[in-house]
Amino acid sequence: MKKLILSGLMSLVCASIGLAQTSDYKKSEFFVGYSNNQVDTGLDSDTDNEFRDFFNDRKSFHGFNASATYNVTRYVGITADVSGTYNNQRITATVPTGPTTTGTISFKTSNSLYNFLGGVQVKDNASEGRLKPFGYALVGAGHGKTKIKDLVCIATVDCSDLATSSETGLAGAFGGGLDIKLNNRVDFRAIKVDYNPIKFDSGTTHNVRFGIGFVFK
Repeated sequence: MKKLILSGLMSLVCASIGLAQTSDYKKSEFFVGYSNNQVDTGLDSDTDNEFRDFFNDRKSFHGFNASATYNVTRYVGITADVSGTYNNQRITATVPTGPTTTGTISFKTSNSLYNFLGGVQVKDNASEGRLKPFGYALVGAGHGKTKIKDLVCIATVDCSDLATSSETGLAGAFGGGLDIKLNNRVDFRAIKVDYNPIKFDSGTTHNVRFGIGFVFK
């Protein structure tokens, strides 16, 4: 009888230890960092260098990215993600003003692109891990806006189409990255990369987001 009781107690102790080990992971995390979005311009350079074409056909937007994740298990978490990236540029164009004459118009654009996304993150959140690769799939909304400033227009040219415009559409982010543990409370997010398509009324933009920053737990 003593052996049976002792065996039962040992089983309970082992089960408790095993449960503690399987639940030894961070339940939540918050990421904040820099974001670079290579925004699809809709242009097609069509040169012999595909790598160069990729960047030539996109504009670099700079800004922030933040996300909050609640880990429902050691490996799976629910993530809410928001990013805002911005780009300013001056545009000068030559336009026809008559059968044989041309003129120049110029203006500045102030551009912004926001993503409001949610979905699933997959990562081993064990407390003892140092290198933590992760992946995620997010969906939500993207909002783009272009403001026209300092417009210089020729009197004979109709510039009424050059006005502030904005669009909102279905968006997604599909990618991953690598976290490096600094201490029990902070990880360094060395890289995150995702494909960020946004379906506007005017067409789908095929963007790519890059990020770096810190994860707080």
